[in-house]
Amino acid sequence: MKSKENSLPFQFNKNDVEVIKKQNLFSRFFNVSLVTFKHKLFEGGWSEPVQREIFERGDAVVVLPYDPIRDEIVLIEQVRIGAILNAANPWTFELVGGMVEQDESIESVAIRETQEETGLEASHLMPMQSYLSSCGGTSERIFLYVAKVNAQAIKPVCGLDYENEDIKVHAFPRTQVMAWLNQGQIENASALIGLHWLQTNLEKVKQDWQIQ
Repeated sequence: MKSKENSLPFQFNKNDVEVIKKQNLFSRFFNVSLVTFKHKLFEGGWSEPVQREIFERGDAVVVLPYDPIRDEIVLIEQVRIGAILNAANPWTFELVGGMVEQDESIESVAIRETQEETGLEASHLMPMQSYLSSCGGTSERIFLYVAKVNAQAIKPVCGLDYENEDIKVHAFPRTQVMAWLNQGQIENASALIGLHWLQTNLEKVKQDWQIQ
């Protein structure tokens, strides 16, 4: 358990928010709800009822496949609708990722998605951190892991046909990937966070995996 001194000094907690109403606006692959709530104010008292739309897609797992023997990072390349509408290139370089279905463990999703999207067996899963992807408008939480893989065993193209996935798989030297990261060429949020974490914690990972 975290000591009190090492915790963020929040003034309020969940008991200081009251959800008055939650109304479903749209339901398909993703859900959109309208939430009416009120909350305590920093200067005292309670707010008036506030309404916010929230995009609900459940939680997701992201895996950074790393080969410590060859010092290579596996990245996947695929077309993304968000990049089509708001990026210089419709294809993005990303880490492995997938949604957590009901009754699935986080670790089992990490292993399954790594196999489906790269053809690799993930082992020695190490949690990096979890984060809220954009808490002003979505409840999604991302769980980040780094996994030990044999990068030589990648499949060139992966993905599930029934999910319309067309994924090209790459194994790059870690130093090259970090150069792209530091040059601002990696635009995917989970990849940015995961790669920066690995950049900071590389020796910790190698020690945990007992790699000299």
